[in-house]
Amino acid sequence: MAKTPRKNQMNQHGSRIRAGQEARGDGTLLRSYTVGALPIINHILQRMNLESILREHLPPDDPRVEVSTVSALLVLVRNMLLSREPIYGIGEWAARYAPDLLGLTERQLSYLNDDRLGRCLDRLFDTLGPTLLLAVVRHVIREFDVRLDELHNDSTSVLVYGAYENASEEKLRRGRKTHAITYGHSKDHRPDLEQLLYILTVSEDGGVPVYFTSASGNTTDDTTHRDTWQLLCDLVGNADFLYVADCKLATTANMDYIARRAGRFVTVLPRTRREDGELRRRLRERPQTVAWRTLYVVRDENEKIIDTLSSCDLEQTSAEGYRVFWFHGTRKAQLDAEARSKQTQRALAALALLNDRLAGTRTRFRERTKVQQAVDEILVHFGVTNWVTVAIDEDEEAVYRQASPGRPGEDTKYVKRAKKRFRLTSRIDTLRLIDEAATDGVFPLITNVRDMDAEAVLRAYKRQPIIEKRFSQLKTDFEVAPIYLKEISRIQSLLCVYFLVLLVQTLLERELRGGMERAGMASLPFYPEERACRRPTSRRLFDVFEPLERHELTFSDGSRECLTPRLSPLHRQVLGLLCIPVGRYLD
Repeated sequence: MAKTPRKNQMNQHGSRIRAGQEARGDGTLLRSYTVGALPIINHILQRMNLESILREHLPPDDPRVEVSTVSALLVLVRNMLLSREPIYGIGEWAARYAPDLLGLTERQLSYLNDDRLGRCLDRLFDTLGPTLLLAVVRHVIREFDVRLDELHNDSTSVLVYGAYENASEEKLRRGRKTHAITYGHSKDHRPDLEQLLYILTVSEDGGVPVYFTSASGNTTDDTTHRDTWQLLCDLVGNADFLYVADCKLATTANMDYIARRAGRFVTVLPRTRREDGELRRRLRERPQTVAWRTLYVVRDENEKIIDTLSSCDLEQTSAEGYRVFWFHGTRKAQLDAEARSKQTQRALAALALLNDRLAGTRTRFRERTKVQQAVDEILVHFGVTNWVTVAIDEDEEAVYRQASPGRPGEDTKYVKRAKKRFRLTSRIDTLRLIDEAATDGVFPLITNVRDMDAEAVLRAYKRQPIIEKRFSQLKTDFEVAPIYLKEISRIQSLLCVYFLVLLVQTLLERELRGGMERAGMASLPFYPEERACRRPTSRRLFDVFEPLERHELTFSDGSRECLTPRLSPLHRQVLGLLCIPVGRYLD
């Protein structure tokens, strides 16, 4: 039986959305559309060939739908870049812009609602996986000439608020595994909230995201590296790239897996390793036997030295046979000392509060073992066990009570009972504190690469913060928050869309800064009062272009006139740096 056409769902109020803002007067209609940075974003999307790749990998749409899955997902990408509206508000957001810049018609705006976008995320989930992501990234690498000789990997927590009854454990949905929204090690220091794990890999060349995956909230980082590294080998075409990651990579299984397949890695040696304890003990007991050699200094914009990096002449070998380098940073030493002082003050304050509770009339601490347990929890929580000592003093307080019930009188007999009271005396062990300070600023790196010296290893690791910048953008610029979605499958798809958004933003910034470098420009006047911006971000670029609008005049006789925005010298300069013709922006 042939399918009957169904009524297309419009916005939740059942009305059609009109594009732009209207103004009338003397038989003339003025309709204004925001243009902003959309033509620039579209230029990057076209170079990424994202629309064609999505159409190739996503299943075909039902011919009855008004807005295709690919078109809706691309609108979602543009929205996250420019505005970050919740899913249910994207239709109204899109109505402010010229529909053709969104790849839509005015009629389609009314069907751009949360139901349609949710269904599009469902269809993305059915295709979500390495095949789609690698297809996108491979084209980006060729088109934008991204180097893959050094890749950085890390993960972050995506906090989830609210109740997700059907997502507490991993399940299969339409043949694909869904993640478990659950508690785990929170990178945001919010152990009270459930989460998902967001794993990202970026290139050293501009910090371009090259791969992403997500996992259940209780997944540990050390279990993700082997699969990620293998997929990166498929992307690069070989194992000849430097893989840089945090200390969760430094397990025997992970390092051996990469080394046996001719891979190369650099990572931090965890404090729990025997090799770490050996040198730290030597620094405490015989610091004069450890010689440090300055590698390089870091200066700020005013040429003031803010960090001095040194290496230890003693090179160790790990239990697995890999090279271990020891480094010292003056900035890290300062931060370590400040952190220790702050944690010590917090611990002493917590101990003082506990002491007040012990002195209270209704204290529940009547046994020494419970008091000791509470003290130990404080010391461990703040990490001050090595240099803060606490003495527990016990006193007996006499308590008199009637020997028998009744109203007390002259002949009433009382029974004396001894009630235990505990007092805490906290003290900072100065000698141990000095020993602890002897290792401030010290950190070890482990690698299997034989042709890199200490400075090259250190510089590779010091480039790891480029991925932290991407996580910062994910949680501030884009405010990643899947709280408007109730299906875990849609949340996983949304995290994939965030990856595409990060990719577009990074490529835009990379192209702009590359254009500045080619033109010999040190800065752009992106800040108020035309103040210089040495490393312009996409957010500043969007703000500069946001006021630009396109206007359409309709006269009483039905004739029309299109008024394009007048570009300032700064607008034209930015378009030139991005190699976008002015005419293409205005079309």
